[in-house]
Amino acid sequence: MQKTYSALIIAGLVLLPSLIFAQFNNNTTSPFSRFGLGDLHGLSHGRTVAMGGATLGSRNSQQINFANPASYTSTDSLAFLFEFGVNAKFSSYKSSLDKFSANDINFRYFSLSFPISKNISTAMGLTPYSDVGYDVRINQDLPGSGAVSHLYYGEGSLSRAFIGVGVSPFRNISVGANLYYFFGSLTRNAYISFPENAEMYTIERTDGIRLRDFGLNFGLQATVPIDKEQSVTIGATLENKPKFTAFSSDVAYKTLIISIPNQNPRSDRENLIDLTEEKSKIVMPLSTGLGVSYVKNNKLEINADYYFQQWSEASFLGSPYVFLTDRSIVAVGGEYIPDKFSIRSYASRMAYRAGINFENSYLLSNNQQVKDFGITFGVGLPVYRSNSTINVSAELGRRGSTKSNLIRENYMKLNLSVNLYDFWFVKRRFD
Repeated sequence: MQKTYSALIIAGLVLLPSLIFAQFNNNTTSPFSRFGLGDLHGLSHGRTVAMGGATLGSRNSQQINFANPASYTSTDSLAFLFEFGVNAKFSSYKSSLDKFSANDINFRYFSLSFPISKNISTAMGLTPYSDVGYDVRINQDLPGSGAVSHLYYGEGSLSRAFIGVGVSPFRNISVGANLYYFFGSLTRNAYISFPENAEMYTIERTDGIRLRDFGLNFGLQATVPIDKEQSVTIGATLENKPKFTAFSSDVAYKTLIISIPNQNPRSDRENLIDLTEEKSKIVMPLSTGLGVSYVKNNKLEINADYYFQQWSEASFLGSPYVFLTDRSIVAVGGEYIPDKFSIRSYASRMAYRAGINFENSYLLSNNQQVKDFGITFGVGLPVYRSNSTINVSAELGRRGSTKSNLIRENYMKLNLSVNLYDFWFVKRRFD
């Protein structure tokens, strides 16, 4: 037992700085992250990523399901859970003009959960919300000006550090809430130059936003037993238009390089915009989710989710964002374990998972809503003589389209999560 405690503590001390560093130093390359708050992350982590991301109704004693805080009460009354995840994404992008590829690898999240009493459990952790990372170059010829070079690039991450509580006031009913701290910064830059015309100014602009504030989301789960082995759970979540403090900056200037015979070139710079750290508010969308989960104990789990965010009503620094629309996600997936308690066959104890998801994203490009479709599959690998699990999954998907001068992304995601499970609240009779 003491060795397990030490291993968990060491893992936390090693991973926590890396995960926090990863939140501020994202490794992301996606032209879709240019607008809004960037690329939004999914709700699911760990085992349910391989199940299409369907997680809102799931209750599993060996899973930390922070998408629905009502699920925390499913944790065994003597258990301590610690989980962390890493993912990699391999993408190829294509438009009517060009194509390119990008690869990203990141630490993604960590979380831990343990019971407070028989009917109350808690969880806490750090999870990403969105990433910005793009580098777009456009060259064109303008009459009277010659060649013009446009460069657009951005970076940054938004994250949530959360602590949540789940309570079971009645049998088969659970409610919960997450209190989270929303933080991070996003920076977007634009650079316009005229490489063949020395008499033209170059123009540079940096637009940044820094967020920090607290928010709440809520969850509910109700389980209907069918018999001793089977049950159906209905889950629901709500986050009602949280308002976050934001500090915005917008700096733009133009520069002309003047050549002087027999002297070093001199630059003539003029500020166009000079706005730094102006305090304002961002009103996030109303977010609701509904999930259903069918479970046959130690054998089968089938989940289905519908999630909705009203981004068309969101407000950025006092005004709506014209490139955003309502986001909706449908996800379906399942898990099958041939024989969880098999002594002779490790393959029979493994959990086999698969699923699909479809998303109408919150992005509008050329008045077209960007859509995303993915197929997921993976396995849960039980650790010998333990309830701990190593989860491995992959997702193959397509986002966007080459129609109407848009961009299409074909991608593959690889996910690895480690769930460490131990009994921490057992009174020993013998030492």
